[in-house]
Amino acid sequence: MEMRYHSTRGNDVQVLSKEAILTGIAPDGGLFVSDQIGHTTLDLATVCANDYHANARLVLGTLLPDYTSEEITTCVDGAYGSQWDTQAITPTTKLGDDWLLELYHGPTCAFKDVALQMLPRLMSVARKTAGSGRNVMILTATSGDTGKAALDGFANVEGTGVTVFYPHGKVSDVQRLQMVTQQGNNVAVCGIRGNFDDAQTQVKHIFADEDLRARLLDANTVLSSANSINVGRLVPQVTYYFDAYAQLVRAGAIGAGDSVDFCVPTGNFGDVLAGYYAKRLGLPVGKLIVASNANNVLTDFIATGTYDRRRPFHKTISPSMDILVSSNLERLLYYLSDGDCELVASYMADLANQGSYTISNTMLERLNATFACGFADDDATRATIASTWDGLGVLIDTHTAVAKAVLDDRASEGRQRICLSTASPYKFSADVLGALGADVTGLDGFACMDELERRTGTAAPTPLGALRSAKELHPNVCDRDQMTAFVEDACARIFA
Repeated sequence: MEMRYHSTRGNDVQVLSKEAILTGIAPDGGLFVSDQIGHTTLDLATVCANDYHANARLVLGTLLPDYTSEEITTCVDGAYGSQWDTQAITPTTKLGDDWLLELYHGPTCAFKDVALQMLPRLMSVARKTAGSGRNVMILTATSGDTGKAALDGFANVEGTGVTVFYPHGKVSDVQRLQMVTQQGNNVAVCGIRGNFDDAQTQVKHIFADEDLRARLLDANTVLSSANSINVGRLVPQVTYYFDAYAQLVRAGAIGAGDSVDFCVPTGNFGDVLAGYYAKRLGLPVGKLIVASNANNVLTDFIATGTYDRRRPFHKTISPSMDILVSSNLERLLYYLSDGDCELVASYMADLANQGSYTISNTMLERLNATFACGFADDDATRATIASTWDGLGVLIDTHTAVAKAVLDDRASEGRQRICLSTASPYKFSADVLGALGADVTGLDGFACMDELERRTGTAAPTPLGALRSAKELHPNVCDRDQMTAFVEDACARIFA
């Protein structure tokens, strides 16, 4: 089956997945979607008999069919190899009456590794197929975890550079160190004075800058994205929904065909959108529960149908979710509207120009048929970290705790429930340790890491512990209006 991708804001230009992945964001500023998603469903019996690698090959082969089976196999084997600390890749374990989908066993200890160990490989194959010989600069904004995962995945990849912007002072100590200590001859890292939405908005403007595009083309360079706006980032995440379901079937917790709920801590809506794609591919999903922190713009949207970014921005202890403009929601709007590109474009224009938009009652009914929501502020998050450790002996990070708090507040609807755990608690040692009752005043991130190990008898992941001796290589900080110049300078330096 041929699968074509086009922009959420117009379907005049249709491309295969390799071109969509290389391009990252559509030329009109929209995101790539395919009308064929859902026309083919995956066989559950096959899924439940597969290991993670086989399910990854199945999902990627279905959603990226212009890649050959040999290309997919090579990418899967490389992405999910010895850099993971478990052969299960994303094991699902008990969490009281629910289940915990552990997505943090990769090299940077966050769920972004599932996709960002894969994307560079998909992009390298696509680049060879295109045969243009052009250099590709990966440009991404991060709220904390995407940055390091992108840097790690793309470091020293031939013909490719990677530039990462993060909100200065608004990520954890460990997250910052993971980025600023990154080695590689093709990487550039810069903090910006502002929040993640400022960084993400400016990155989108950079992609839409025709003058910059022309100058970079003259230097044989094109821009692409490693954010979840890139379909090559989104598709690999679909795998762990199917694989978690298979693990529950094999554990005897459900029978094949039984519906399961997933609770997902999310800010940019990419992680939970992958669950929606899984549902369209035939996974028996009951509800996708969107868990937000105090920046609960998604909670209000799902409850009312109005998306309104005009609200205070809260700096929380779950910084990767400190987002008021959830980019991937645009893809869901496309499907909820039966593929009305003009309507989606009008919503995005209203969001940019007025700060809000309201979907129709029909779209809201479709939204609520699949999605539920809840949010937890910092106090509830801390209390959940403590109660999960004290009551269940499970140590969770500040983002997973948001999802667990939302689950705890919801009555079970008789289905098994899976809570997505998106990062190692050691990435946020100070806040996790503080939630367990310790006084963290004056302690740096590594002192908190050591005390957390002592107090809980758990061990920090080796890649995080190694940061204490790593040299800081990227001290750059800039204003939002300086980001374009930073990107152009990085391209000139890396591709000289």
